[in-house]
Amino acid sequence: MDVALGGTFDPVHDGHRRLLEHAFERGDVTVGLTSDDLAAETRHEERYVRPFEERLADLDAELAALAERHDRAYEIRRLDEPTGIATEEEFDVLVVSPETEAGGERVNEIRRENGLDPLDIEVVDHARAADGEIVSSTRIVRGEIDQHGNLTPEREGRPRPG
Repeated sequence: MDVALGGTFDPVHDGHRRLLEHAFERGDVTVGLTSDDLAAETRHEERYVRPFEERLADLDAELAALAERHDRAYEIRRLDEPTGIATEEEFDVLVVSPETEAGGERVNEIRRENGLDPLDIEVVDHARAADGEIVSSTRIVRGEIDQHGNLTPEREGRPRPG
């Protein structure tokens, strides 16, 4: 089974790890990593996104560990458009988060227009932080939580040490 998913992955966090884990449970994984230009276009909020090469290195480290644990292959490819790699014939499954499910449906529309079978779209629910809110890269960059959803000292009402 060939599985696709995509994103900006800046920084990689437990929500991403849930998506990736699910993908590796299903088959060999190809991750579309947004290019710097696409990342700037698709951000819903204005915030700094690290350069592609830095995000690629971090994502590769995450994927290598998962691939070894699941005895699966993986590949990372640059995404230059939102529907990206999933419109290509080789894939069977698209793993998405709840907010990207509509994008998955659009991928299947494009696939049908091109005479390809639709992908099985598998929605993986969000990881939750200690405060019950969603673990997200934006919250991490804002300093609200860490990559695992733990509240930062300021958010817990404690001063930061040192």
